[in-house]
Amino acid sequence: MTAGHFIFIPAVLLIGLIVGWVLGSRAARDAYAAELRRREERAATKVRSEK
Repeated sequence: MTAGHFIFIPAVLLIGLIVGWVLGSRAARDAYAAELRRREERAATKVRSEK
C-alpha cells in the first residue's frame, strides 16, 4: 500500500460520516415535523367530532 491510502481512506470515511450525519438529521427533523402535524390534525378532528 502506498502512503496515499493512509490519507485517502480516512478522508473518504470522514466525508461519508459527515454526509450521513447531515442526511440523517434532516430525515429525523422531517419525521418529527410530520408527527407533530399528524397529532395536530387528530386533535382538530377530535374537537370537530365532539361538537
